[in-house]
Order: sequence, then structure tokens, then C-alpha cells
Amino acid sequence: MPRTTLKPGEQFSAKDEAAYWDAVVRRDTTRVGQFVYAVSSTGIYCKPGCPSRCPERKNVHFFVSPAAAERAGFRPCKRCRPHQAGAEIKNAAAIHKACRLLENSDTTPGLTDLAAMVGLSPSHLHRQFKAITGLTPKAYAMAARVKSVRQTLVAPSSSVTEAIYDAGYQSVSRFYEKSHAVLGMTPTRYRRGGKGMVIRFAVAVCSLGDILVACSAKGVCAILLGDDGQQLTRDLQDTFPQAEFIGGDAGFEKTVATVVGFVEAPQYGLHLPLDIQGTLFQQHVWQALQAIPAGETASYQQIAQRIGQPKAVRAVAQACAANVLAVAVPCHRVVRTDGSLSGYRWGIARKQALLNKEQ
Repeated sequence: MPRTTLKPGEQFSAKDEAAYWDAVVRRDTTRVGQFVYAVSSTGIYCKPGCPSRCPERKNVHFFVSPAAAERAGFRPCKRCRPHQAGAEIKNAAAIHKACRLLENSDTTPGLTDLAAMVGLSPSHLHRQFKAITGLTPKAYAMAARVKSVRQTLVAPSSSVTEAIYDAGYQSVSRFYEKSHAVLGMTPTRYRRGGKGMVIRFAVAVCSLGDILVACSAKGVCAILLGDDGQQLTRDLQDTFPQAEFIGGDAGFEKTVATVVGFVEAPQYGLHLPLDIQGTLFQQHVWQALQAIPAGETASYQQIAQRIGQPKAVRAVAQACAANVLAVAVPCHRVVRTDGSLSGYRWGIARKQALLNKEQ
């Protein structure tokens, strides 16, 4: 068995070890470079995010570096190659620089030029950029332009045309063609703060507690669960701060009843149109979630693989947390790799209850 004696300055506090163990369980790749962990039962050490089976806590030891782990007699994992973590840190720094360049450039640089600016080959840049951010450089640049348009449109001193050109778009007409997809409305309406958009909503009661159902002109845009109807209403207003809200009338009760019935028996599906709003990456994740059959589950790692971005596990978890269409976009069907339940926006108890209903 490898020895685990540490040199002075290489020990971790109990608080650090608790945080590092949590990172091991969640396969948190953002911790790469901060520590490595070794397993006494195998004699192998790994970096955070290693896809290997999660070890038992009692067998795990933490080290400040691969060198420290190897001095203690452990050998590097052949799957995650922790002794090569320096290359990952370098790649992450290059991608961070590329993101800033895309956000601040007046015109979007091509892949070849961007790669030269950050010191990577075009193919390597494209592959690493997608793995780390969840988007291609082109999609990231588009998202950055959209963000710029949103920010500039609400500034009283700029015109709609100025906002579009300042964000790097070369054609006003081309942007207007896509405005509903990127803004959810025309630029002029967005500039007015979304006035004229109407969201009907109502709060009801179901077996999981209070439920808020909201619909735009396109379809159901929010299904929120909780214990306080007033708090759910505030959450809805925070999610759509520029919309006009109208309490549901008698005709809206049928829609609410349909959603409540779906929550009680999710295996039968929700036969109502949805208005799903999110980033390009979130849309991809949510589509993958909707493809999980009722009664089945998938891990965050599996969802990341299904959308073609196996390293974006943390981003997948964040997309699940951002979902405001409970059950309709079934983020409750996503679990940890070992099958245990992870966090859920509306509480672990509700997540378990929904899974029980489906099974």
C-alpha cells in the first residue's frame, strides 16, 4: 500500500478536504490544478472530474500536486492523466482569453485568426472552446453580440440602429429577421421594456404543494413549485421582469387544471404548447431532458454526452437549475452518476416524489 506521509505545507484543512471531496463526487472539472486525490485501495491518483467510478471516502487522500501524490507512492490514472493537468490549465487560460476577444472585438475574428491570437491551432481551439464553454466560438460570439444589443437597447441615449451596429451586426435587416429568436420580440418592443407582452398566470394547489402556471401568447412559459404562492408570483416577476402580468380568468382554469393533472401523472405527457426561453446551450440541454422517457433517469454526464459536449457536465447542471418549466422540462429525471439524487430547484423531496409518480 502506498505511503501517505505529507511534507510540511502539503496538508489540507478539514474544511478544504470536505470541499475537495464534494468536487470529487460531483466530478467538478473547475477544480483541476487545485488538488489531486489518491485512492489507497488502488494505488492510483486522479484529478477532479475523473470519469472513473467514485471511490469510497475512507480510501481517499488529497495532495497539492501530482508530484506530491507520486512521492507518496501513487501512480497516475490512465483515464484522466492527472500528471498532464498543466496542459488543461493552459488550455483554460487560452479559452478565457478567446472569450474576452470575442466579447470585445468590433468585428468577430475568424477561427484561424482567433487561434493565432491565443496561441492554439484552429482545430484545437474549436475543440477546447466547445468543451469548456459548451458553445462553439461562432455561437459564443453571437451570444455576446445579442447581450450587447440587449444592454445597448435599454440605454436611453442610443437608437435601435446604433445598438445593432455597435454589437457587430453588419446588417439591420438580417438582425430583424432573427430578432424574435434572440430577443423574444422586435428590437423596438424590447427597447420599450417589453411593453405589450402579456403573461397570464394563476396559482393552484397540487400534491407537491403550491404550483404556479404561466402562459405567454406562444404557450406555457413557467411552471413553478413551492410552498408559498406569493413567493412563486415574485419568482415569476423576477424571471420575466419586463412583461405585463394578468391573473388567470375562468378560461385559464382549464389550462391550469391540465398542468396540475400532468404533474400528478407525468407519464401521460403535457399536451400544451410550450414557450421555452433560454440560451442556445440551455435549449440543447432541455431538449435532451425532454427525450428522457418517464420512469427513467439519466446522469449529468450522460446528458452532456448526448448533446455532444461530454466535458460540459457542470454547465448541464447549471442549465437544469435554470429551468422554469417544472416537469414539462423534466430536470427531475437527472441524477448523479451513482444514481443518487442531486440538487433540485424545487427541493429534493419533490424530485423524489415526481420520480415515484413516474415509476
